[in-house]
Amino acid sequence: MSYSPASPEFTLLDRYWRAANYLSVGQIYLMDNPLLREPLRPEHIKPRLLGHWGTTPGLNFIYAHLNRVIRLRDLNMIYICGPGHGGPGMVANTWLEGSYSEIYPHISQDAAGMQRLFKQFSFPGGIPSHAAPETPGSINEGGELGYSLSHAFGAAFDNPDLVVPCIIGDGEAETGPLASSWHGIKFLNPERDGAVLPILHLNGYKIANPTLLGRSSDEDLHQLFSGYGYEPLFVCGHEPEKMHPLMAEALDNAFSKIAEYQREARSGNASTDVPRWPMIILRSPKGWTGPKTVDGKKVENFWRAHQVPVAACREDEGHRQILETWMRSYQPDDLFDEQGRLKPELQALAPEGEKRMGASPYANGGLLRRELDAPDIAEFACDVSEPGTEMAQATEHLGRYLSVLFQRNRDNFRLFGPDETASNRLTPVFDVTSRTWLERTEPYDEQLARDGRVMEILSEHQCQGWLEGYLLTGRHGLFNCYEAFIHIVDSMFNQHAKWLKVSRKLGWRKPISSLNYLLSSHVWRQDHNGYSHQDPGFIDHVANKKADIVRIYLPPDANTLLWVGDHCLRTWDRINVIVAGKQPAPQWLDMASAVTHCEAGMGEWRWAGTTPENDQPDVVMACAGDVPTMETMAAVDLLREMLPELRIRVVNVVDLLALQPEDQHPHGKSDAEFDALFTQDKPVIFAFHGYPTLIHRLTYSRTNHRNFHVRGFNEEGTTTTPFDMTVLNELDRYHLAQEAILRVPGLADAHPELLEDLQQRLAEHHRYVREHGEDLPEVQNWKWPSATAPGAPD
Repeated sequence: MSYSPASPEFTLLDRYWRAANYLSVGQIYLMDNPLLREPLRPEHIKPRLLGHWGTTPGLNFIYAHLNRVIRLRDLNMIYICGPGHGGPGMVANTWLEGSYSEIYPHISQDAAGMQRLFKQFSFPGGIPSHAAPETPGSINEGGELGYSLSHAFGAAFDNPDLVVPCIIGDGEAETGPLASSWHGIKFLNPERDGAVLPILHLNGYKIANPTLLGRSSDEDLHQLFSGYGYEPLFVCGHEPEKMHPLMAEALDNAFSKIAEYQREARSGNASTDVPRWPMIILRSPKGWTGPKTVDGKKVENFWRAHQVPVAACREDEGHRQILETWMRSYQPDDLFDEQGRLKPELQALAPEGEKRMGASPYANGGLLRRELDAPDIAEFACDVSEPGTEMAQATEHLGRYLSVLFQRNRDNFRLFGPDETASNRLTPVFDVTSRTWLERTEPYDEQLARDGRVMEILSEHQCQGWLEGYLLTGRHGLFNCYEAFIHIVDSMFNQHAKWLKVSRKLGWRKPISSLNYLLSSHVWRQDHNGYSHQDPGFIDHVANKKADIVRIYLPPDANTLLWVGDHCLRTWDRINVIVAGKQPAPQWLDMASAVTHCEAGMGEWRWAGTTPENDQPDVVMACAGDVPTMETMAAVDLLREMLPELRIRVVNVVDLLALQPEDQHPHGKSDAEFDALFTQDKPVIFAFHGYPTLIHRLTYSRTNHRNFHVRGFNEEGTTTTPFDMTVLNELDRYHLAQEAILRVPGLADAHPELLEDLQQRLAEHHRYVREHGEDLPEVQNWKWPSATAPGAPD
């Protein structure tokens, strides 16, 4: 379809676009005089001007045209704003359509509301300059670039009635996460998923430089995106009367193609090839419709439009006149009536009700969230008749639970991971589903299917971004990853944590399902990968965030992992980090004991210690993490044998942040509870999964902190055996037993031979492992003795 530039429809569209541009400039510059009913004076201008204009007119142009498409086709649509500091456009457009004032009634759709709209932007006590949680219709923070397109695909998965236009800035397109996110179309199934329409907005410049794609030719861009699998549609120019019909035609073509692919797929006649989904490449000037020059320097269509185009409006009358002329060029009297309301013929251009992009429930996913239909974890329990006698793979048991979760929640749960689902021993899920795969397959391929629900791509950024988009639109998921490489998404974790913190203060943002990490292939079992794969520091990073947002769990065995996994998947508005090993390991607790232990967060394992009830121990042997728990138990076994009179208490910690005081974390223990476990004055030998300093950070204010002696990962590692890895970091049973003997007053002086014996065992280990390439038989074959063995408490 082709359109005449003189069409009355485009005259109205152009006026609507001018209204959005007017409001955007007003937010950036003005505190008062919203309708310019008098000349601008210094007191009308904000004291701190911020340069967020450059990309905004293009965003407004797209928003207006998408409104037209929604009305024409009766679509459900959300607007993903990728360019940084695109907030003025998102706020302006949601105010024009009415959704902003419905959420914030004091920002009314009149002159008084417009003034408040202007003053609040990037102002103390106001709103941020980017599309933040406070912005209606947004699910993309925009404070950090690169995540918009992965969020868009995450939103579209399992939402067959949703279309997600994603506006990508050409500066944003230079980021690594964005560069890999173009592959999302190869995971998008037109039969069951919605659609994503990428709109690459090329205005040519970032903060102070040209952009790479902005300087690329149309031919090169066509080849690039055709190679990715898209059908690029170009809209290029700077004259509004020509650009409106070009944009309308491109969008009509794009949405017709989307509808065709979905209709074919849902009628059962679809090709098995990946659809060649459309995308739009919009070339428009940076700072479009703004001042062309200021002080003789180029502004429009140059990087200065990204900065502060007119910087001295308060002090410089010439600059103030440029700003006034600029704003009056939008002809506000043609857009707003005497009361400051958008004129009726322009109001009619916006969709109605939930069809407005600022009011879409898809952009406020808590409104759509359905609880998971979860099975009883007892069905997947590991049979533990006596502690330590059974060996099992914890993540394999969790995989069985997840397989049933898939069966019961076919459009409400997905598993995300960078090609590590099988490696992390979650393979039971492949009994009921496959990996999502829409590219061609070979006869010998395994576990690939168009309707698979395991999302694997070798990009932690995409896994995180897809999951965030999936959660933010009301669904549930789990991200499994190697522990060392979850650091790749440190910054994405930051952004989501900040989003949750702000969202929880907004009554209109309803709770979304928690973002759940399962970190396996962890630091202590990297037998062949070695030092590069040995880093437990993500939990340190997580612990820095607001206590009410984050949780860290270190289940010691399969049954505790089942409880923790089930619990985390049932929570909302949290980020849960679970660290659990995938290798065969001793199983300590039956299911009933595991439930009790996990609900408490930490507790004494009386069956493992040698301290009679209601008596004080000589030493507390504490542990957090599966390998530290095993080494602690082995150290206790040694001490029970060597020093049967020694009173030992064993404490295991599952919920790491419960170590904090109750006024610092919702799961924190009171001082009385903490002292009851760790005593007020006895030595505590703490074997920890991660860096020792984290335990000291969490317990620094506790009465007995001075007696905490923490062993953990000390940045020592290599390609070696499992036990040698613990020895290198002095977390092994021999070092832990030595530490206990050294810390209990008088014990080292009374029994120097025990310290020497343990040292000889370490020396023998060192010799043996380097000769045979495997751990000592006494280590490999060690099992926890019966709880009724000599020395066990009554």
